Parts: sequence; structure tokens; C-alpha cells
Amino acid sequence: MRQTLLRLVPILLMLLLAGCAQVRPYRALKLAHGLPTTHPVHQAMAYMAERCEFHSGGKLRIDIYPSQQLGTERECLELLQIGSIAITKVSAAILENFAPNTKVLGLPYIFRSREHQFEVLDGPIGKRLLEEPQAFLLRGLCFYDAGSRSFYTKEKPVRTPDDLTGLKIRVMESQTAKDMVNGLGGSATPISYGELYSALQQGVVDGAENNPPSFYTSRHYEVCKYYALNEHSAVPDVLIISTIIWDQLSEEEKGWLQQAVDESVPYQRDLWAASEQESLEAVQAAGVEVIRPDKQPFMDKISHILESYRDQPELYDLIQQIQAVKAPVDTLAADSPN
Repeated sequence: MRQTLLRLVPILLMLLLAGCAQVRPYRALKLAHGLPTTHPVHQAMAYMAERCEFHSGGKLRIDIYPSQQLGTERECLELLQIGSIAITKVSAAILENFAPNTKVLGLPYIFRSREHQFEVLDGPIGKRLLEEPQAFLLRGLCFYDAGSRSFYTKEKPVRTPDDLTGLKIRVMESQTAKDMVNGLGGSATPISYGELYSALQQGVVDGAENNPPSFYTSRHYEVCKYYALNEHSAVPDVLIISTIIWDQLSEEEKGWLQQAVDESVPYQRDLWAASEQESLEAVQAAGVEVIRPDKQPFMDKISHILESYRDQPELYDLIQQIQAVKAPVDTLAADSPN
């Protein structure tokens, strides 16, 4: 009897292992981010997950955890660096803390138009910037459109740069964003996006700066009744994967994932364009005064920021390369509907 049981042990172990393999015959990647599910960038990532499952025949799946369920943008990046989660979405402004050259994407008025921005991001410059943070165990997969960032305030409308004097303006944890707001006369105050609503309510800050869909989906319009579309920067979002996880994927899995990512980019841009218009209409209906100030005084007051990088040859050369890129349709940013 004992010998029979001993002979059965290897068979039972094999059956157990086979059973475990049948329970989960696919690889699952965790994607965590801080946006609400109503946001067009979240919707694009959900579409990307659908396309990944389709291309892989269900062998590679992406589980999404939105709304800071697994942490802030910076915390998610740190989780990527130890391989605890696979993918996250961050603003390029946050990424500059890990890949210094990406700060160029957040410089004020660096892009002449939306078309110019897409030409840069989709070309060799964008590809190089996506690859740069690999030294920090992070690999860019694509850029998502995050529109143009503008100021919104509680008590005082911003019609000229002088109106920012003395105002505490929330910014991302980005030196570039801090320099820009301070250069315009405001007082840059870094605060986590998830804590911003209460910070506005409690008067910790007097306002913030972001794009129309984020202003709307965050419900910050409930507190801030002035939105000035000065469009000082057009910082894209970046979809990033942990290189620890990326290196574990087979070439076939990498292909499925990248194909799904690439398909999500034009889908996201279409969503974004529609969302910008809907968001502006919605906040106006809620009582927000949407201001369209003359952008030239804002440009003039911080034009020195681009020139301040002359003593950083690599970054200054990148600025010049971006300015030299020509777009098929290169209208002025001031003519953009966003």
C-alpha cells in the first residue's frame, strides 16, 4: 500500500501542476494610474487592453486599476521600478525626474500647434525620449495627447500674467512647471493630483493648471469658477512599462502589446478632441467663466526660459531640433480650439 502511494505522488504532483496551468493559461499585466474612468486617457487604455487581448487570443491580458487605487503617479513609477506593477500612465512632467531630457516636452510654448506636437512625438525625437528612462528600469510605450494646460482659479480671474501675482498655484512635481508658474508671477505649489480637490476647497492653493477634460472630470470646476485658456504648455502623457516586466515577455508578447498600444494612440487622440469640446461646454454650463486671454503677454514674460538652457548643450540642442520640425499643417497654437 505504501509503495503504491509513493508511486502515485509524482503523478499527483503532475496533475496538480497541470491543473494550476489550466486555471490561468494567460499572462496578466497590472496597469495602474490616477485618472477617473470617465477620462479619455483611461478609455484609451481600456481600448488598448481590449486590443491586446484580441491580438493575443486571450494569452496576454491587462488588468487596469484607475483612480490611484495603487498609488499616485510617482508611487506607481516606483512600483514599476521594482516590478510590482507592469504599466502606468504618467505626465511627461513627472517623468523628467527620471529622464531629464523629457523636461523639454513641458517647456512653455515649445510647440507651435497640435500638428507640430504630434509630428515631434511620433517621430525620431519622440522615440528617443521614450527610450531614455530605461536606465531607471522604465520604458516608454507611447505618448497620449493631454491637450494644453491652462490656469483655473477660485476667487480671481486670470486675464494677464500680472493676475497671477501672489496666487498659490498647484503644479505637478516638476521643476519645469515650478519655474514656469514662478516666472509668470505665481507661487508654484506641488500637490498630489488626488489631494488637489480638498486643497482647493480648504484654500491651501488658490488655483491650479490643467487641460479641459482633467478640469472637468476631476470636478475641480465645482470649486474654481474661472478658467483662463492661456495654454502655456502641452505636456503629453506617457504610457510606461517596467523593464523588469518587459524583459520577461516573449518577443510574441511584446509584439501583441506594442501593436495594441500603437492602435490606441489615434483612438485616444480622437477621444481627446471630442472630450475637450464637451468639457468646456460642461464647465460653462456649471457656471465657470471661460476666459480666452491674449497669449502673447504670457509668452513674452517666460520667453527667457527656453534661452536659459543654453548652458545645457544637450537639452538646448533638443529644443532647437523640436523647433526645426515642420508639420504638414502648421497653424499657430493660438488658433487651436483647445
